[in-house]
Amino acid sequence: MGTTGQLSAVPEPKYWHLRTVLLRAIDSEFSTGQVLPNERELAARFGVARATLRQALDQLELEGRLVRRRGIGTLIAAPRVGVPVNRQEEGWPGAGRSQSWRTVDCTTAPASAQLAKNLGVVEGATVHTVRRVRLVEGRAMATESLHVPASALPHLPGFRAESDRARSVLRQLERLEVDGESRAVELGVAEADEALLLERPPGTPVLVMTTQYAAAGRLVALAVATYRADTCKLTFGEAGLVEVTPVGATPEVRTAS
Repeated sequence: MGTTGQLSAVPEPKYWHLRTVLLRAIDSEFSTGQVLPNERELAARFGVARATLRQALDQLELEGRLVRRRGIGTLIAAPRVGVPVNRQEEGWPGAGRSQSWRTVDCTTAPASAQLAKNLGVVEGATVHTVRRVRLVEGRAMATESLHVPASALPHLPGFRAESDRARSVLRQLERLEVDGESRAVELGVAEADEALLLERPPGTPVLVMTTQYAAAGRLVALAVATYRADTCKLTFGEAGLVEVTPVGATPEVRTAS
């Protein structure tokens, strides 16, 4: 109770108040793609220091409301793109989604303790991991690491090149009959590798969606997708399953409707 009282007494930072004021101006005076006045004009209009203004602009860019273009200025960003993530629209991981996903690489390695726990296999078990980038309207909107225990694909053929291995894993996965899935979404930040693929700075806010897939009553794949929180919103549709679980709890696989 004492902590709550202390927090309520903390004054709102100037840049945060300015952010709210700027949002009202953006919604009422500007349209998508329009360039904002320069910093000197904006600082004079709102009666603030340019340092405070930059903090507010940085925050709005982080939230996806503004976008900065070198040589042009600060523009009003387009509304977030709705990205469907239910299996009926995007399909079971594999060939059915090849047009919207670009394969980055594929590795085969022993499972770490954490990955083994998440997949329900023994530590050190062989796991195939396919990394992909999801493209929406030609833009990188998400990265995905798709982990598949080798035991789930016993008839996987041999392969020479890495691209052949990724293609084989995805094709074999496509042939499995999924009878259960579970999704969990949480807020996170882009690590260095993910940020590079998403063309964003490390630490950029992202939506992390973890999807477990089951076939014949056991987990056969774990997909960890990192979506840009500044430019997209996830749409699940009637068939989308979203797990809401307490922090630290592990979502269970549930039968898909």
